Amino acid sequence: MNKTIRHASVFTLLLVFALLVRATWVQFYDGQALAEDKDNRRNAIEQYAYPLGNIVVGGDEVTGSARTTGGDLKYKRTYTDGRLYAAVTGYSSQVFGATQLEGVYQQLLDGTDNRLKNPLDTVTGKRSDPGDVITTIDPDVQKAAYKALGDKKGAAVAIDPRNGRILGVVSTPSYDPSVLSGGDSEAWKKLTKDSEKPMTNRALRQPLPPGSTFKLVVAAAALEDDLYSSVDERTDSENPYTLPGTTTVLANESKSAPCENASIRVALQYSCNNVFAKMAVDLGQDKVRAMAEKFGFNDTSQDVPVRAYTSVYPSDMDKSSTALTGIGQFDVTATPLQMAMVSAAIANGGKLVSPHMVSQISDANGDVLENYDDEARSEEIVSSSTAEQLQSAMRTVVEEGTGTNARISGATVGGKTGTAQHGENNSKTPYAWFTSYAKSDSSDKEVAVAVVVEQSDAARSEVSGNGLAAPVAEAVMRAALRD
Repeated sequence: MNKTIRHASVFTLLLVFALLVRATWVQFYDGQALAEDKDNRRNAIEQYAYPLGNIVVGGDEVTGSARTTGGDLKYKRTYTDGRLYAAVTGYSSQVFGATQLEGVYQQLLDGTDNRLKNPLDTVTGKRSDPGDVITTIDPDVQKAAYKALGDKKGAAVAIDPRNGRILGVVSTPSYDPSVLSGGDSEAWKKLTKDSEKPMTNRALRQPLPPGSTFKLVVAAAALEDDLYSSVDERTDSENPYTLPGTTTVLANESKSAPCENASIRVALQYSCNNVFAKMAVDLGQDKVRAMAEKFGFNDTSQDVPVRAYTSVYPSDMDKSSTALTGIGQFDVTATPLQMAMVSAAIANGGKLVSPHMVSQISDANGDVLENYDDEARSEEIVSSSTAEQLQSAMRTVVEEGTGTNARISGATVGGKTGTAQHGENNSKTPYAWFTSYAKSDSSDKEVAVAVVVEQSDAARSEVSGNGLAAPVAEAVMRAALRD
């Protein structure tokens, strides 16, 4: 063999060896990454080759699967009452992925969850029949919240305070997830560019200034810290109150309200800003923050099981900013879920049970794979004495104060209104809030609710927690207590 042939042979062998090395590398090291790549069409083909499992509300499936008429994807997702349950289910799209419960439980619903496999499936690699997601949502509560919000931009969350089961999650305006199932790009553009942001889950993922509803947290901190011995002890609260280190006078909504040195009960009844601003300063930001965090603020991993956006109580403030946090302003933000949790803990004797909107997940035979009701944790937030006093003060708000639109015959109802400033120098329409609890006088049913109305057709002068948010909460509580 001459020299030229020998060199060519060696070079060819090196090329073959390089190809073998590369093929081995791709197969054993890059294979998994390529298989899971979002642009790998085979994943979508496999996922939609069979009907998906379903999301269940009140014993009925609110999702389904329909056979497609063309293309390589055999099935697409369908929704029953899609707009009603969009904030719960999210969407499952052949092109745009999956969100909410559809996203959290995607592998369970498409049959690839390892918990669905029997030993033979594991050996053969056979795809398992999909499982189902059974929610805690009460369809009557969900419908009541959706109807009561109507064409308002806002959200509502309802929780059973005794067990943490989320009974309702509504965000308006809503959208129909069905229009995204087949990957309609025009529908996607229309929804994502809509200035009303219908795909935003306002109940779980849009924190806003909670306004005066946050006064419940400050009151809890004051009672737990023994700053005041009871909700009926008179406070040290001058009126008008000048923010520390400034010349800014903090006004009360009602100039005639008896807010000077008012007790916590009276201050909640009339929503006295001077009392709670001064109280936050007297406690100091660290103590207020500690109480807020007990209720769930600043929790960056709040899963229900959908990841809720973090509600925030800020840090590193001066005294004037701390005063503003006492009335739920400055940089305090909260989701409706968070404010429902505050009322739930107070209603439940000071104990907060971890909120969750999935009861259990099951396989195709109905066998339970995981029971989330059994896994719910209970944590003491405030003492039973503090909780009882705050319950009483919240009842005063509804019976004699700023929350009268939430009264329900045959039930004990407590609540707190809030009207939060919006925009620089409050230049935009304020947010209307209401957080509450209700207990039936004739049964053991209980519920805690939070409602926020971001925008409505009401005149700016008519925007208030009692006027806009309390009637929504009343409708939701009534539905939850109905026999």
